[in-house]
Amino acid sequence: MLNWAARYYPILRALKPQLSKGDSLLEIGSGSVGIGMFYRARFVGCEIKFADPPKAPMLPVVASAMNLPFEDRSFEGVVVSDVLEHVPPGLREVVIKETLRVASKIAIFGFPSGNKALEYDLKLAEIYDRSPQGRPEWLDEHLRYQPFPTAALFDELPPEWTVSSFDNENVGFHNWVMKQEMYRLGRRIFRVLLTFLPQQMESLLRRVDREPYYRKIVVAQRTR
Repeated sequence: MLNWAARYYPILRALKPQLSKGDSLLEIGSGSVGIGMFYRARFVGCEIKFADPPKAPMLPVVASAMNLPFEDRSFEGVVVSDVLEHVPPGLREVVIKETLRVASKIAIFGFPSGNKALEYDLKLAEIYDRSPQGRPEWLDEHLRYQPFPTAALFDELPPEWTVSSFDNENVGFHNWVMKQEMYRLGRRIFRVLLTFLPQQMESLLRRVDREPYYRKIVVAQRTR
């Protein structure tokens, strides 16, 4: 769906040049599909509980992001997409520390960030509250675990890590997509477009990476 493409396309653009063929990849908080919708190589997906059966090419692992069952530097790449906003603020640094522990090359974090992102999530919650389906649990968690995470969480990483960041997805476009995906027809149209016109859709999504932004993407690379 287009919401997934908006957050995974820029992550993949940052990730792929850093990974060699055969390098291992972990996604923390993957859900049942995760990055596998756009990344065709095998990867490990980690969730506390899979609500739906995991789909290939994912290798599913049930575990907490705060206590990963992997050895240090087990994966060349680790992705944590739209997860930190579901973690209580006092525990976010624990998730970051565990992520970096198991990453040997690169770790990429994406998360809603800033007052505008919160403002638009509140607007989206009002729309869901007026709909027959009601407010989804993921959105409830966004609003429960305020404030939203920021790039300041990465200001004091160990010296072996270098950090860069960039912004992703206009808040108005994000909410428009989310409203369309509330309904089966919207999800179906976006799926068809992404299946048959992936390059054109990626080009479109690049154009909506403009202020005010919904999401921050932080890239941590290990230097030694």
